[in-house]
Amino acid sequence: MSSEPSNPSPKGSSSLSAIDHTLHQQWTNWGGNQSATPAYTVRPRTEQEVIDTVRFAIREGYPVRALGAGHSFTPVVQTGGVLIDMAHVSAVTGTDPAKRRVRALGGTAIREFGPPLWEAGLSLANQGDVDHQSIAGALSTGTHGSGIHFGSFSSTLRWARILNGHGEVVEVTEKDVRELRAAQVALGTLGILLEVELEVVPRYYLQEKITYPTFEETRANWATDIAENRHYSFLWCPHPDSGALYELPTPPGESMVNRSYTKRYNEVDVTDEGAEVSTAKGARRDRAYRIYPGGFGIPFHELEYYVDSRHALEAVEAMQDLMRTRHPEQEYPLEVRWVKRDEGLLSPFQDRDTTVLSVSGAPGANYWPYLLDVDNLLREYKARAHWGKIHFLTRDRVAELYPDFDQFVAVRREFDPNGVFLNDHTRALVA
Repeated sequence: MSSEPSNPSPKGSSSLSAIDHTLHQQWTNWGGNQSATPAYTVRPRTEQEVIDTVRFAIREGYPVRALGAGHSFTPVVQTGGVLIDMAHVSAVTGTDPAKRRVRALGGTAIREFGPPLWEAGLSLANQGDVDHQSIAGALSTGTHGSGIHFGSFSSTLRWARILNGHGEVVEVTEKDVRELRAAQVALGTLGILLEVELEVVPRYYLQEKITYPTFEETRANWATDIAENRHYSFLWCPHPDSGALYELPTPPGESMVNRSYTKRYNEVDVTDEGAEVSTAKGARRDRAYRIYPGGFGIPFHELEYYVDSRHALEAVEAMQDLMRTRHPEQEYPLEVRWVKRDEGLLSPFQDRDTTVLSVSGAPGANYWPYLLDVDNLLREYKARAHWGKIHFLTRDRVAELYPDFDQFVAVRREFDPNGVFLNDHTRALVA
């Protein structure tokens, strides 16, 4: 691990006059359930402007948080100090087909990786339904796709340049095992991810298959579907209108109650894109990065918990029972996905293959009794949580769920001993 020299701001300067910024501008996230009014909202266009902004904040005693695409439902971005909008610090900075690596600036949106990777003969190994998030935000919160053979974005992090709480740019490599595993999922508490390197795979095409089995059929094919599909997930519908809440196309004239909107994506050979690529609904065939994104454009508020895959079917059926008996008013589907284990110190997938259980509430609705009951139920399964989605974890629960929690906290304190990058939410969890 090494620190890189950077051009310092002028001695004694405490001004952001040369950098695009506004004072006391309210920020609200995509879902509309989190907001803040920072003293400064700064929109740097270069890495050096990010460095100058953080050094300004350190001199003046302001806390700092970085903003990606605002897709988190937790208060992870909130600050009354300096909010750094990384949207313009964005570019894929290099590809290495031989090593199967890609580098990008922290503000680069996931959707921006597809074309340059494809031109280099590469692809992301996996990604989720939404591709608007910044890569730094996706890494910091453990964002993922679905497929038991593939990890989250964080599991692919192999190198990073981090602007820490001392105002220094620190390079973390694969030789820095402890620090790299801490940086893989860090909630932005080590500092700002200026540039990252991800391990990628040879480019590939996917064939989509959308089906609508009953849950009895889903259960009967449980092990086979998980093991034999590259990407497999489903959304179990408790209500006739469940699918529409996520903009899911469903068969006309058929009830979706107790049916699963099921997605299977598998690799397919394509030799002639013009003839073989298909945009047919439910049966698309295309480049991987074009297949993944879709739907989920209507704002909602989501809780996402993770259980050991060995107990997944039991947990899913317990959730269905909860939804039917105690909360029949809840119409959103139960989404179920899979993620391969990894070694990140604060990764939700640390040391266990994981099944993802997601439920949502409508903006403005009183969904708290429901979500509290979900939390209480899944706590029996030692559930971890998506760091960017609604959860009820406390520091004590996090320490109990993560064997290397103390090691993560130690690294965080080395990178940011004065808590420059903490806010009330993260301080309560990992200070």
